[in-house]
Amino acid sequence: MDISDIATQDYVSVDAEERMGKVRSLFEEENPKGIIVTRAGGADFEGVITQKQLLSSHIEDDTRAVSLTNPSSVPKLKRTENVRDVARKLVEGNTKVAPVFEADQLWGVVTEDLILEAVLDNLDALTVDQIFSEDIVTIDEDANIGTVINRLRENSISRLPVLDEDGALTGIVTVHDLVDFIVRDVDKTTRGDRRGEIERLLDLPVYDVMSSPVTTTHPSDSVEDAVRTMLDDDIAGLVVTPEDDDRVVGGILTKTDVLRALSYTEEERMDVQITNIDLLDTIGREDVREGIEKITQKYSDMHVQHAHVRFHEHKERLRGTPLIYCQIRLRTNKGQAAGTGEGYGSDNALNLALDHLERNVLELKGIQADEEYKGQLLRKLNEL
Repeated sequence: MDISDIATQDYVSVDAEERMGKVRSLFEEENPKGIIVTRAGGADFEGVITQKQLLSSHIEDDTRAVSLTNPSSVPKLKRTENVRDVARKLVEGNTKVAPVFEADQLWGVVTEDLILEAVLDNLDALTVDQIFSEDIVTIDEDANIGTVINRLRENSISRLPVLDEDGALTGIVTVHDLVDFIVRDVDKTTRGDRRGEIERLLDLPVYDVMSSPVTTTHPSDSVEDAVRTMLDDDIAGLVVTPEDDDRVVGGILTKTDVLRALSYTEEERMDVQITNIDLLDTIGREDVREGIEKITQKYSDMHVQHAHVRFHEHKERLRGTPLIYCQIRLRTNKGQAAGTGEGYGSDNALNLALDHLERNVLELKGIQADEEYKGQLLRKLNEL
């Protein structure tokens, strides 16, 4: 299946010289997955602006829209591309919307929702436990909005489950919730008062902006049912909880997780997806794959079904080299394994993440060995 029947010409766009005050208003009024930035009356593509970018408090209303775009990081698609390849490109470009070109001219866009709607009936064979993320980040109920924004930025994620003092799930806060809340409140103030108003909003408790009750799913639910819920409720993720207790957070299932599953390959070599692949400078995809394979080969019984590596660039630099955060997540026949690292340059960040991953893989190997030993011991005791 290609995207010729999925892509749409119905999208929200602004001119490259438009001011960010207008862009914020469009997000509030239209609620798009992203806003396409163009020149020459829409003929020339400049980039995409997402809601995540609006959480940068230093962006003033008179900032030009084009200053937030990075055309090289956005996948540029052809109308005839395969859906699986497009899903991979959206994941690796860390975007929910991408431009579609025909004869080198901007034709329209494709979004993650359009792809999921097109393949929905084919998702009944998958269950949530096969693709959800166990490695989750949460926030305490008494944290303020400023802390929430920092945690979202630091981990390059879009949602945080909110927990009470007993560790029970009480709500969820997303980038969409924050942008909607902050834009709506700031728009009520005059320009001269806005800085003080923003500071006041950042001190408010997360309770004022979180959504509750939380929409959840269970590990045994079909991915089709989970995606239908997300599409029907216009949300991008579900908290995964045990079937007998919706207060316990077991993980997160997002639309991106589903796109990632759609792009799994059946190659003989390990399938590796890299989010923000444009941050790779002195290394390539093959270096990432080989680094992971060297670790997993130390555990002969472990077979990697899929590897996801995510890079995130911080503003801090050392002699011009940016501080990079790297997260590696493996889905294997022995469970999930992960490693993170932070260093100057993508190669340093990757090496640190690989070191962390190796420790976790060896720990997982030890746990499996202990369980096998316990099983052998119990069988011997039963024979007595």
